[in-house]
Amino acid sequence: MPAPAERPPEPAAQDTIMEATARLEAAREKLAREMRTLVSDAEEMLEAARKQGGEHLGAARDKLERSVRVAKSELAGIEHEIVENARRAARQTDEYVHDHPWTAVGVGAGVGLLLGLLIGRR
Repeated sequence: MPAPAERPPEPAAQDTIMEATARLEAAREKLAREMRTLVSDAEEMLEAARKQGGEHLGAARDKLERSVRVAKSELAGIEHEIVENARRAARQTDEYVHDHPWTAVGVGAGVGLLLGLLIGRR
């Protein structure tokens, strides 16, 4: 009896993974912007401190504190999203392995073989 043909992952699972990847990339870009802003504000504060202008220093410090709060908030949001994406991926992987156990065993054996070959070459 021929082995059943392997089916690719369900389209819904592929869409979910692609959507999660897109959201993660957008969050990463947003975090990078916030970090650039934070660095810029820190540079302004250092410049104000160098000039010893008390008025300018206070304003720069306030701006830097706001940037730090925003960056911390962004980091917390990204951390939450990463954790949720990891949980979703683990659930989808678990479902796939339960639906296709022999495929999962074959993939695991293949990966193990490749890793063994690579480690053995060193």
